Amino acid sequence: AIVMMSGSAVATGLLAAGLPVERLMIWIGIANIAVAVYAIKLIPHQVVKGIGRRLLQLAFRVRVHGGEHYGDGKSPAVVVANHTSFLDAVLIGCLLPGRPVFAVNTQVARKWWVRPASLVFDLLPVDPASPFSVRKMIQRLRAGQRLVIFPEGRITVTGALMKVYDGPGLIAAMADVPVIPVRIDGAQYSTLSRLRGKVRTRLFPTIALTVLPARRVTVPEGLFGRRRRAHAGAQLQDIMTEMVYRTSPVERPLFQALIDARRLNGKRPVLEDIERSPAGYRRILTGAFALGRTLARRSGRGERLGVMLPNAVGTVIVFFALQAFGRVPAMLNFSAGAANMAAALKAAEIRTILTSRRFVEAARLMPVVEALADRAEIVYLEDLRSEIGLAGRLFGLVGALLPSLVWRLVGGRRTNADDEAVVLFTSGSEGTPKGVSLSHRNIQANRFQVSAQVDFSAEDVVLNALPLFHSFGLTAGLILPMLAGVRVFLYPSPLHYRIVPEIAYDINATILFGTDTFLSGYARMAHAYDFYSVRYAFAGAERVRPETRRTWSEKFGVRILEGYGCTETAPVLAINSPIRNRPGTVGRLLPGIEARLEAVEGIDAGGRLYVRGPNVMRGYLRAEAPGVLEPPVEGWHDTGDVVSIDEEGFVTIAGRAKRFAKVAGEMVSLSAVEALASELWPDGLHAAVALPHDRKGEQVVLVTDHGAAESKELSQFARTRGIAEIMVPRTLVPVDKMPLLGTGKIDHTVAKSLAEAELAAPVPAKAAV
Repeated sequence: AIVMMSGSAVATGLLAAGLPVERLMIWIGIANIAVAVYAIKLIPHQVVKGIGRRLLQLAFRVRVHGGEHYGDGKSPAVVVANHTSFLDAVLIGCLLPGRPVFAVNTQVARKWWVRPASLVFDLLPVDPASPFSVRKMIQRLRAGQRLVIFPEGRITVTGALMKVYDGPGLIAAMADVPVIPVRIDGAQYSTLSRLRGKVRTRLFPTIALTVLPARRVTVPEGLFGRRRRAHAGAQLQDIMTEMVYRTSPVERPLFQALIDARRLNGKRPVLEDIERSPAGYRRILTGAFALGRTLARRSGRGERLGVMLPNAVGTVIVFFALQAFGRVPAMLNFSAGAANMAAALKAAEIRTILTSRRFVEAARLMPVVEALADRAEIVYLEDLRSEIGLAGRLFGLVGALLPSLVWRLVGGRRTNADDEAVVLFTSGSEGTPKGVSLSHRNIQANRFQVSAQVDFSAEDVVLNALPLFHSFGLTAGLILPMLAGVRVFLYPSPLHYRIVPEIAYDINATILFGTDTFLSGYARMAHAYDFYSVRYAFAGAERVRPETRRTWSEKFGVRILEGYGCTETAPVLAINSPIRNRPGTVGRLLPGIEARLEAVEGIDAGGRLYVRGPNVMRGYLRAEAPGVLEPPVEGWHDTGDVVSIDEEGFVTIAGRAKRFAKVAGEMVSLSAVEALASELWPDGLHAAVALPHDRKGEQVVLVTDHGAAESKELSQFARTRGIAEIMVPRTLVPVDKMPLLGTGKIDHTVAKSLAEAELAAPVPAKAAV
């Protein structure tokens, strides 16, 4: 009544003054809001808070999870939350108990639209440039108040976690109070976020608040100034990263995640290949339902079907077609040769292979297909078009319009997060490939573990030339960005060193995945401007050489972020992030991963790495026991790598446990020998192998494609680096071309065979005088 009366009075006065009607309406609105705010101040705080809570629940269907971790809101603590929109403070103030104190930048606190917020919580204006601000916040905490801080300092413009400031962690440590993490999810899709034009925003998206258990930030005695602040800030960064991962929906099956991505990102193109016909989620869903219906008639639920296809949109549709109907894609490494592929078919009990005539002809795989034809039925996608028919196409269209409903009708509810989602195969660089069974949870967990560390946004464009039969190419290069609304360009071969840089330039790629071999190849052939738009270049599968890192930095202005993982962990275990990067290491272990090191005889620093976590595989499938799943013992996977982990958590790889030679009783890392040779001859590829020796037990032999390589030169170089003579191979085996796997890694099995053949030949290999 007060508002209406005041509005009428103001309107009468302004009409008498001859104000135009349209301006009159604006002034009436402002006057009503001003009077309403004044009137609300007369209402008790709890009543205003209750009204706000009810309105938020009605408008945004807000739900609070883990409220028991927040308590009654009266005890002192630092509440830290990700900053998604202008709604965040109101959400925390109205939906969580108590009357918290919000630390707000002084300039922001002066804004007229901020002042009404004092109705549901207290505002504490702080000047980031003033050292007295920290003291002021600590005083509030010691007085028993609860302090809310957004550690990012700004609303996210990527949708992901951004830079986390050190201050809140230091304040919690100095005041000796716990840190309570709160994850806000969904508000980034509102019109009050800073993602308009980047994602599909709505007036009233569904919002969830998740409160995690309180944590403590501790600072060791003796740390002062910048070191103390950095130590506290690093702990807070870990708390925030862990919060983002722990509150992510890792239990969703992959096809449900595809449906969610379509709902959140609308009609935006998300996938493209060399055909240059961009595909959106609707086209992918249409194809998945139409093709999946046909494939379901040829197989049983849970059956594994081999997929032998290149990096293309059609391959992704096949992958999700199998997911939609509860079949399991087994991604076959077509570069492994007929013998290894036959072993893969036997291990996973694959009776059907899906491929394409066009691809088989272009890749010259007909001999391989003929060799496998007696082990499995070869189904060409071109032949399935007539089977799909008009009914299948209509089914696909309906499925794209109502994906959740149709997926449930075809049995989607029976898909569990722990069910097998895909079978991949180890590279076979040191033996017969093994099948690796990964669940939906494994892949989803790894997806969210990585995205908690790296800011992917809808403005990014990923160029993925790594094959989809490789875990790095499938999870990191396709599933992670695609399900996050990031556009992906698939290129069929990473070996086209001249073409890949041109593609990157043409599509304005911002994120690139590769191995050291591939990245160094691109650097040699690329124009200095080809990678002008690249923000991040992620490298894995093999050690990144300093020369590769230096070339990318100097020629393209791009830093390579090196990571580490294996097929059995879906695949990423550790990664250097844009915020925490230490060249020479493979980064820090991802959130949710437990690790232990077991001592290795003859190696003093580090140990053999065992890991356990939600991304660790369901188990192995071996050709020796077809179809029998061999799960990791008590969930622990033996990586087979010897690593060291420093006090800040950065992991350094010493080498494969199998890739150490025992020379005259001393352990010699073959990876270290390769690194030494790469430093001296950076333009070549080098493989160190261990062969029997009559007197020393074992000897190190270097296989190299560097034509002018000399053992004497390598020995002299080692002395300048202070490296022991025992590390220097006495025998060098020159080759015209280094044998590589399809993933770009050196095929050490073939390299060892070449060395054995060379040493067994009548003519001796090149040796030092």
